[in-house]
Amino acid sequence: MPITPEILDEIALTRSEYDEIVDRLGREPNGLELGLFGALWSEHCGYKHSRPLLRLLPSKSPRMLVEPGAENAGVVDLGDGHAAVFKIESHNHPSAIEPFQGAATGVGGIVRDILTMAARPIALLNSLRFGPPTEAHQRHLIDGVVSGISWYGNCIGIPDVGGEVAFAHAYSGNPLVNAMCVGLVPKEAMVKASASGEGNLLLLVGAETGRDGIHGASGLASRSFEDDRELRHTVQVGNPFLEKVLIEACLEVVNRFPSYVIGMQDLGAAGLTSSVVECAERGNAGVYLDVAKIPRRESQMTPYEVMLSESQERMLLIVPRDGLDSVCSIFEKWDLTSTVIGEVINNPLVTIFDGDSKVAEVPVGLLTDPPQYRLQGVKPGWLSEIQSVNLDSAPEPSQSPEEVFLKLLASPNIASRSNIFRRYDYQVGTNTVVVPGKGDAAVLRLPGSERGIALSVDGNGRLCQIDPFLGGAIAVAESCRNLACVGADPVAITDCLNFGNPENLEVYYQMEECIKGIAAACEHLGIPVVSGNVSLYNESSGRPVYPTPVIGSLGLIENVSSHCQLGFTRIDDLVVLLGRSYIESQAQSLSGSEFQEMYLSGLSGRLDLDLQLEASLQRMCRKAISEGLLNSAHDCSEGGLGVALAESCIVGGFGFLGEFTWQGRWDAAMFGESQSRIIVSVSQEKYSKVEELAETESVPICILGRVGKDRFKVPSFCDLPMDSLREAWENGLIEALSS
Repeated sequence: MPITPEILDEIALTRSEYDEIVDRLGREPNGLELGLFGALWSEHCGYKHSRPLLRLLPSKSPRMLVEPGAENAGVVDLGDGHAAVFKIESHNHPSAIEPFQGAATGVGGIVRDILTMAARPIALLNSLRFGPPTEAHQRHLIDGVVSGISWYGNCIGIPDVGGEVAFAHAYSGNPLVNAMCVGLVPKEAMVKASASGEGNLLLLVGAETGRDGIHGASGLASRSFEDDRELRHTVQVGNPFLEKVLIEACLEVVNRFPSYVIGMQDLGAAGLTSSVVECAERGNAGVYLDVAKIPRRESQMTPYEVMLSESQERMLLIVPRDGLDSVCSIFEKWDLTSTVIGEVINNPLVTIFDGDSKVAEVPVGLLTDPPQYRLQGVKPGWLSEIQSVNLDSAPEPSQSPEEVFLKLLASPNIASRSNIFRRYDYQVGTNTVVVPGKGDAAVLRLPGSERGIALSVDGNGRLCQIDPFLGGAIAVAESCRNLACVGADPVAITDCLNFGNPENLEVYYQMEECIKGIAAACEHLGIPVVSGNVSLYNESSGRPVYPTPVIGSLGLIENVSSHCQLGFTRIDDLVVLLGRSYIESQAQSLSGSEFQEMYLSGLSGRLDLDLQLEASLQRMCRKAISEGLLNSAHDCSEGGLGVALAESCIVGGFGFLGEFTWQGRWDAAMFGESQSRIIVSVSQEKYSKVEELAETESVPICILGRVGKDRFKVPSFCDLPMDSLREAWENGLIEALSS
């Protein structure tokens, strides 16, 4: 078969990579074998440009039960015999092409990643990025993505408990759709995605195989795409009702016949190819496979199509022969099709038959060992230029402080997301303690326990565009600060790294610096990275998205009744700023802020982050909450001090009477986005204890004012009725989406 550039482009392999395959295989691969290489050597499956950089991330913790990358998801010990299984993944390119199914199947895929380890999925979160919501196409994408997420999650009965949404022109051609799932499993019941034991059977369970999703991993997720390229056939089609049945059936098999489940793996990216080959690689074994036995919903499918199909709602189990009837009886009870399609062999080869005809035979180790590229990134010239900008000379807004305040509260990047999260079922399962919009992180009760977990996702592409190192570190700091604000100790994080074309050395520089920043923050905060995903080639028309690392964090609360929420709770409570508690009035604090985006020309300036102070601040906040000293806690982030105060007022149903002043610029004081700050409310009689704790932890502290009734008043800034602030904040995104 002549190898043309068009063939290689379809499977996202370069000519040099093809030549390496021929050299290492000792012959030319046939068409099916080339398809296997294209899938497993793709950027999406092979992590060719990112794996060397991911080794920089800290991954050691006494709570870790699985090494990162060894299984489908990270696993951490929660104590009392339970473990949490969690991971975040992207479905960016599919969602750009077919937003409803792209987002829906992203949810389905991440849920199955958790299920493979025999964990019951208990929570979903998402992190979304779009272009301006005032644009018609972006509204189409937003509605499709949110509908797909809510449809799939609601149908399978897993609560969607948290997330974030951001908007910027950089995402107009390539939205980001990142989905996170968390599951629980008894430690002794955990299953690995491994095929071992000669003669053990490969059992395929679930949906029939169709032509949907072919080249999803190689052709769609591992290269840039243009608007005029027809790629809808590469987007999978989901069936959440079948997935729900699949979840329950697989968990029943594991619970009733644990010794009969040697391994379990989902069929996600690259479908049967990655599922079978990766299981064999983890088990140091080989596999024999007959594609003729695979149930199909479309006629005349070729072995190539069967092996590379990414049809959803399918699982692969490795079972012993003497356990086959027992396992299949459970699937039959749930009305699921289960079919033996092959077996484990000692010879480390993937041997594929189509009936009596051998159609492919390749060493497992060759398929799972793609080339790795460690490039020398180049710092973009424009990056030095924007970092050298001194914002002190930037003009102040011509509008009054009150007008600016209301405009910021109505900004789509700040306004309430209730019209999005109200479409999600976030209380199914009855274990959700802090629901979306009420706290900086979600809180869920562990079944049958007073203990709970807290979950957060966070990231800020604007900050990474200005300074990728500090932007990456800030993503970790903010996500873990959200946990601190509800009173949870951080246990571990998962990351989803969204970047443009890594072959562009400037993009590679951004990715490397972001990863180094994530590593630095994790080291200071004492938390490991236990799982994650890298999504590259996020660009259109040659323009990459902002470098956008998204951090999903998991924390532990010993008693969920002692958590905090973000809304003020009592009139006359003191409102206190912890952390960088001087009132920032230097214009440099506006770098990367929503205020800069709205009132100044372009992103520019310098970021600042004191990781030692960040660690002390989070530790102090957690202690204060556990000792019952705080009535509320809220991270000061997008929109700065003014917006954080307004949000605590609106959510709590109170006002604010400010008693602080500043030197310098009012816009920087109220809307600068300096890091390491938390706004808390505390009863006057407990303030002295909070002050003592702050001194012990070396955390600066200052009183901002008191919780009021129905007005927001700050001297020299504003005096507004809370109804005005509430209307701007609650309707801002709704109006942008309907404009």
